[in-house]
Amino acid sequence: MTDDGTVTTSRADGVLHVTLDRPSRRNSLSPPMVAAFVDALTDAATDDSLRAVHIRGGGNDFCAGVDWVSANSGDRPRTGDLVRRVPHGAHRVIELVHSIHLPVVCSVRGWAAGLGCNLALAADFTVAGADAVFWEPFLDRGFSPDSGSSWLLPRLVGLARAKSMLLLGEKVSGSDAADWGLIHRCVDDSEVDDIAAELLARLAAGPTVAIGLAKQAIHYGQHATLPQTMDQELFNLELSCRTKDFKEGLAAFREKRAPEFGGR
Repeated sequence: MTDDGTVTTSRADGVLHVTLDRPSRRNSLSPPMVAAFVDALTDAATDDSLRAVHIRGGGNDFCAGVDWVSANSGDRPRTGDLVRRVPHGAHRVIELVHSIHLPVVCSVRGWAAGLGCNLALAADFTVAGADAVFWEPFLDRGFSPDSGSSWLLPRLVGLARAKSMLLLGEKVSGSDAADWGLIHRCVDDSEVDDIAAELLARLAAGPTVAIGLAKQAIHYGQHATLPQTMDQELFNLELSCRTKDFKEGLAAFREKRAPEFGGR
């Protein structure tokens, strides 16, 4: 019987937990899993009850990327198949994680390879265990990088380290990834769940609309001039100042108390 794996979701306290569940294959993503992953993130993007997204792997690993054997089994695909298929699969996953107006946290243990590595890089915060390994194995397999690696890595760690990972296939430990600024934090394996939970609770209690707009502005500024970025910030400020959370923030400041944001 073929193990295609599953992508399961659950909700608690405004957080959508997405679990990549195929531990027998280090959570490598089969085509059905990629489709389910895209659907889960697409639904989350328009769900006003959510305030954060948590992505994790089942078992001992985070995600070993796309299962290319499964994705390319059967008859030889016709020319152009990748050009048609990948933008709606692996690339769409990265695009959604990067652009969704909710903070995204990844918990990483074990392998984060290929798409799994890029997924961790595209998240807003990635907490990794000391046993984590970040790897871009594309050229080791004979094909060029995809799923945003050539865009994400140079921006996060610079050209020299990006080339080491992409052209030489060098593996990066969780501690080095944190030291390089590739991820948010590296902790003991036993602490990953607790640290991620604390981070998610903090984000889910924040001003959700303003967080989403701030995330959008940060990404916009990566390819815009300073004046263009400040113009974008003005539009975002206009929107965030119309929220209930903005009013609550001002009231809390006047009353010298901690704000109680509702995500509205």
